[in-house]
This record gives sequence, C-alpha cells and structure tokens, in this order.
Amino acid sequence: MARIVVNVSWPYANGAIHVGQASGSYLPPDIFARYHRLKGDSVLMVSGSDQHGTSVTIKAEKERLTPDAIAEKYHAVNLKSMEWLGISFDLFTKTHTENHFDVARDFFSKLMDSGYVYPKRTQEYYCTTDRRFLADTYVVGTCPKCGNKESKGNQCDVCGTTFEAGELIGARCVLCGNPTVLKDTENLFYSLSKFEGKLSEYLSDKDYWKPSVIDFSRNWLSAGLTDRALTRDLEWGIPVPVKGMEKKVIYVWFEAVIGYLSAAIEWAKKRGNENEWKDYWENPEARHYYFMGKDNIPFHTIIWPSMLMGHGGLELPYYVSATEWVTPSDGKKFSKSRGGAPTIESLMEEFTPEQVRYYLSAIMPEGRDSEFSMESFEAKVNNELVATLGNYYHRVLSFAFKNFGSLEGPASEEGTLILDDINKAAEEEAALIEGCEFKKALKVVMDTAQKGNQYFDRCAPWFSLKKDRAKCQTDLYVNLELVRKLAVMSNPFLPFSSARILSFLGLAGVSPMWDDIGKDAGKFTLREPSPVFSKIEARKEEEEGVPLDLRVGRIVSVKKHPAADKLFLFEVDTGERRQIVAGLRAHYTEEQLAGKMVIVVSNLASAKLRGYESQGMMLAAEKDGRVRLLVPPDGAPIGRLDGSVPSRTITIDEFRTVDLRIAASGVNGFALEEGKLKEWKEVAVVVDSSGVSPLTVGGHPVGVDGGSIGVGAKIR
Repeated sequence: MARIVVNVSWPYANGAIHVGQASGSYLPPDIFARYHRLKGDSVLMVSGSDQHGTSVTIKAEKERLTPDAIAEKYHAVNLKSMEWLGISFDLFTKTHTENHFDVARDFFSKLMDSGYVYPKRTQEYYCTTDRRFLADTYVVGTCPKCGNKESKGNQCDVCGTTFEAGELIGARCVLCGNPTVLKDTENLFYSLSKFEGKLSEYLSDKDYWKPSVIDFSRNWLSAGLTDRALTRDLEWGIPVPVKGMEKKVIYVWFEAVIGYLSAAIEWAKKRGNENEWKDYWENPEARHYYFMGKDNIPFHTIIWPSMLMGHGGLELPYYVSATEWVTPSDGKKFSKSRGGAPTIESLMEEFTPEQVRYYLSAIMPEGRDSEFSMESFEAKVNNELVATLGNYYHRVLSFAFKNFGSLEGPASEEGTLILDDINKAAEEEAALIEGCEFKKALKVVMDTAQKGNQYFDRCAPWFSLKKDRAKCQTDLYVNLELVRKLAVMSNPFLPFSSARILSFLGLAGVSPMWDDIGKDAGKFTLREPSPVFSKIEARKEEEEGVPLDLRVGRIVSVKKHPAADKLFLFEVDTGERRQIVAGLRAHYTEEQLAGKMVIVVSNLASAKLRGYESQGMMLAAEKDGRVRLLVPPDGAPIGRLDGSVPSRTITIDEFRTVDLRIAASGVNGFALEEGKLKEWKEVAVVVDSSGVSPLTVGGHPVGVDGGSIGVGAKIR
C-alpha cells in the first residue's frame, strides 16, 4: 500500500470557481485520488480557500464589504460547489484559521533562524491618490517582455515573466486607474537565490514530468533566481512574527503554499491523532502530487521546493501536474476577477454533477488550451455520455432484469476473450491515470462502452431469448460482467453513476476495488434499473431571443479620437479593462465623463471604428436630439447586472433586434401616455419576447444620467 498525498491548488476566495478551474485544477486530482483509493492506497487529498490574496481585498473594496466577509462568503460558495461536483477532499479548509496562522509563522521563523530571511529597503508601488502601498494585484501595466497590457505587478500571466517593482511599463492602480509612483519601504526578503544548486539537482531527474512542466521549470531556473520580498505593507493577512514589523503581513505567495502542510496538520487534529500528518509529510515512502493551472508552475516546482529544503525534514514534490487553460470561444482566459466564465454554482440548478464532470473531463486542457461552449457541452453529454455509456448500461440491465432477474456464469469462450480485452483496457486506463493523462483515460472508458454496445448487438439477445435461452443467458452474463467492469473503470470520472450501476447489479454496499475488474462476479441478482444519465435539453436562451451580458463599469480614461470629430476613446473597467469607442463628444466633455459609472453591453462582438477597436457598447438614451448615458444607482459595484448571465458573443445586428426602452419607475410597462408621468423618475426597462423587467443593481433601478429625459426614449 502506497501513501499518496494529493495537494490541490487553493482557489482565491474572491469569487465562485468557474468551469476552467474545475476542469484544469480540481477534477484531475479528484480522478487521481479516486483511482488510488480504488487501488487500496492510503490517500490524503487536501486544499482550501486562499483567503489572504489581494484579489480578496480588491473584491471587498468593490463590494464595500470587509475582506473577512468576502473570504467567508466565497469559501462557503466554493465548498458547496466542490461537494456538489463530488471532489473528494479529505479536508477543504481555509487560510484564515488559527491553525494555518500558527503553521505559517512557525515555517517563517524556521527559515529566518536558518539564515534565509533578511531585511532590505526597496522601492514599492505606491498610489498617491489612495495614499497607500500597493500589493502586486493592485497594480496593472504592460509586460516588458511580451507586451501583455494586463500584467500584474509581479508576474505576467501570459508569458510567466516575474517582475520587481518598477519593471512594469505604465504601472497604474487597479482601483483608481491613476499612475503609481515608487516609494521607499523596508521589508524582509527570502534568499531564493541560495537554492539554485539544490534546485538544479532536484530537477535533474524529473524527466518523468510532462515536458511543459519540466522544461518551463528548468528554463526558469537557468535564467537565474532572485530573492523575493517576504513581507508587505498591508493589513489583511498573517502578521509578521518579528518585533517592529507587526503591522506588516507575510506575503501571500509564501504563506499560501504552506497551506498544503497546515491542511494536513489540521486534518490530523480533526481525526484525533495530532501526529498522523507526519506519516505523509515526514515519510520518505510517501509521494506528493500537486495539481494546478500552468500559471502556478514556478511556485510549485521552484519556490515551494526551496522552502521545503530550507525548512528541512519534509517531503519534496514527487510530481507536479499543470494543465493549460479552458477558454471561452473567443480564446481569452477565463477569470474570476474579470468575470465571463460559467461558474459551478451557476450550473448546479440546471445540470447534474455527472454531466458537468463528464464534459469537463472530456475537454480537460492537458496538452493545450481547450474551449468551453454550451453547444459542445450539450453535444458531448447527449451523443457520448448518454448515447454510448448510458445506453449500454440501460439496455443490458433492463433486458436482463426483465427476462431473467438473476444470472450466473461462467462466460462463453467468445465472452471470455471479450472480457480479457476489457481487462487489458483497464490496465491501459490505469497507466494513463497514473501518468496524469486523464482525458486519454476517459477515452479508453468510452471506447470500451462502444465495444460493449457492438457486442450486445452481435449477441442479439432478443432473438436468442426465443430460440436458445441458455445461450441468451450466457451472453447476458458476459454483458453484465462488462457493465460491472465499466462501472469500476468509470468510477474515478463518474462516481455517482458507478455506485448506482453496482447497486442495480446487486452489489450495493460493496466498496469496489480496482483489482475487481480482473475478477469474475460469478452471479448477479439484479435490481430494477433506471437510466443513470439524462440528456441536456435545448438552452432556454435560444428560445427567449438574444442574450445580453450587461455590466456596471467605470470610465477609467477618456480621450478624443484622433481621426473622428464625434468620437471619444474610452477605457472602461467592467471587471476587466476594455476599450470602447462612442460618439458622445457633442453631448459630454472629457471632464464630465472621467470616472463616471456606466452600463456596458459586454458580449457585443468587437468592431473597428475609424481604425480603433471598440470592445462593447455603453447604453445611452436619446430624446429630441439629447443623449444621456444610463447610470447605475450610487454605490453600485463593478460587475454584472442583476439577472444578466454569462452568454455568447452577439453581433450588432442581433443587438438591434432587442427592444430596450426607457419607462417610468414603479409602472408596469412603458405603454403609457406622455404627460402623465412627469413626477416619475425614468429607469431602464428591458422589453423582449419574455416580457418586461427593469434593469437593476442590488434591487435598485438603473437611471438616466441627469434626471428626466422623457417617456418613450429608446436606448441607443
């Protein structure tokens, strides 16, 4: 029995986990852990919410809540999502706990006592508007290496380059949009550079890692390691355990990875054996596997191993599995902070966990980025999961139950050969899972189901039932054996249906083991079966017309279009920065527009207007030649409007078919005589084939900038 530690990337507690994270970071370790449990290995799988990231404080400021309130809110949301999806953690915890504080501070002190931490005065980004030092995720600018204009203060998510303060081009504050300055401060630094030799030796025998992971890591190391700031001038986080620096916090990159260790210690405490974690972390026979997205590779192959080396006595990563990205159809990266990605929470009411598990496993981005779309989701579930695996399960079980009820072996000569082939397929699947090639392993399962369907057709039991009942019984026994083997083979991917299938076979309450695949059951006493998978029906949005993804945004900057007298060029923050071109120069001045909150159609296809790309549209109302923007209620947070959902990109022609009008607040509809409603403040109302519904933010109506403009005005 092997000891397997499955360490899973910790999601930031600044939003609900989305399909990209589930497919790339949470399903792979769950499949891996479930397989090893079936093998009889001792598995410890842990993760939790990273609650101290500055993305949490940014979200808190936007929603006008405390960081603690935001962190707890999304910890609860994501825990519920993980449980619904069936991610089988032994513990899913969080970083804002007394246990994690203690473990992180002890780890910090151990490195400091060993001479790997030292003080240093540096220049850090400072916002003169907000009068505070800025953490890296509060800073955005252009990457000097690849030109990515949305790079964070310390790292570019596109090319992976890391930065020191001042290296980012055009650095600006995320919250106010103003340029930053550099200001002197003193922090503690981690001597990462001292570990170059040890890390080179550590990576020298890791050729069994995926090429994308080991090549990236060795290239990162060969470029030379620089020491990293270990503390920050922030309030939210773990206070630095050093006299005189109590008002600073431990940098989140350092304390978050310690969560793998602190989670194991917390798990042991909860089990009543405080030292049990040592069987996994201080045991040279234990193997540690890490699962994450590709943007986290250096933290797990360079930085965390160096920290473990500096601490001493703890096991290093044996295998680091990093996936590419799942992207929407436009090829951009899904992001919780920028929005636009379907969340697991949003899928829970309409779909089943196994529909989601199957699809996200089938498109898992193991070798390259993969695309998510509702169209392919429906097609793969209906045409593969239901039509192939579900169909084989049900046709065999329902026919056998109806006509026999119970069946015994042995298998026929042909059946034995078929079952031997299935056993070989299971061996192939096992090798793929152990090599963290989950999408290929799932294909083995589906190919096996397809062979089962073909074999069942060849057996044609509906004919042999009348002519040769003994042959029919033997053939059905083989098919039931194949169903049983498939139920175990599919268990890592589809655990809920696997359990139901085994119960239909009369094996309820029996914990399946991987070795059972190669054995014969001998006899089945069947229970009445029912379909374990269901089809996905046509999406409602296809019936209800054109979908709009409407968002509250803030105009960060505005300048005149160099080639058009009527146009402005806007930079608008809707959770992500986008450029919008609009003809408002006759109606507003630049000073009137800067900083204004607006309503943006964010899923409108981009278009070039006089040579400049426009990535959306700001909604405005027009009456008698007067144009005014629609504005959200005071204090509205940046983000999606109430009732607006992530949706596909629409064309300008589709947008023109949507009937959007201005109507009076408190009145049901807009077909009212002008003149009777002068005392009402107008608000935006969406009118389409589904009826009338007001645009609202937090239950408060969206209004027209500048007050009354006249009933019946249409949205531009």
